[in-house]
Amino acid sequence: MPNHRHFMIYKPYGFLSQFINNQTKRKKKLLGELDFDFPEGTMAIGRLDVKSEGLLLLTTDGKVSDFITTRGGVEKEYYVQVDGAITTEAIEKLQNGVEIGIHGEKYTTKPCKVELIAIPDLPNRTKKIRDERHGATPWISVTLTEGKFRQVRKMTSAVGFPTLRLVRVRVGHILLGNMISGEVKEVENLL
Repeated sequence: MPNHRHFMIYKPYGFLSQFINNQTKRKKKLLGELDFDFPEGTMAIGRLDVKSEGLLLLTTDGKVSDFITTRGGVEKEYYVQVDGAITTEAIEKLQNGVEIGIHGEKYTTKPCKVELIAIPDLPNRTKKIRDERHGATPWISVTLTEGKFRQVRKMTSAVGFPTLRLVRVRVGHILLGNMISGEVKEVENLL
C-alpha cells in the first residue's frame, strides 16, 4: 500500500491551482513556485481561480481527491467581500439557490448556508481592493457542498453584489486558521 502524503496551503492571490501551465501565451504563477518541495504526483483537490485565495488541499492520493471533490458532500466555506450593502433578500436568495451560467448552460445552485459576518482577520492581499470610501464592502460567509466553475463569484453577481475578494477558509474539518499567504503545511489526514 503506497504511503500517501497530504498538504494544506494558503494559495496566494494571483496563483493558479496547478503545478503545470499548459498555456504558452501568459506566464502565470504556479503552486510549484511556493517554497516547498512537493513529492511527485501531488495534485490539487479542487481549484481556486487566480483571483481567489485561501485554503487549498493537495494530496498524492487520487481516491481522497475524488471523495472530497465529487462524492463526499464535503462542505467548503468561503469568506466573501461583496460590492454594496448586501440585503437580507439577497442573502435569502443565495441560501435558497440562484440561477447561474456554467459553461454556457443554466444551472441552479443547491441550497447553502450564507450569513453576514464581521470583517475577518486575514492577511493583506497583494492587489489592493477599493475601500469603504467608495461604498459598502461587507463580508459574508458562504458554505457549499458543491463547487462549480467560479460558482461563488457568479452567485453573488446574480443577486447584484459582485465579489471583491474571495477566501476559502474551510474544507470539511480542515481550517485555514492563521496561516499566512503562501504557507504550506503537511497534514496527517484530510478526511
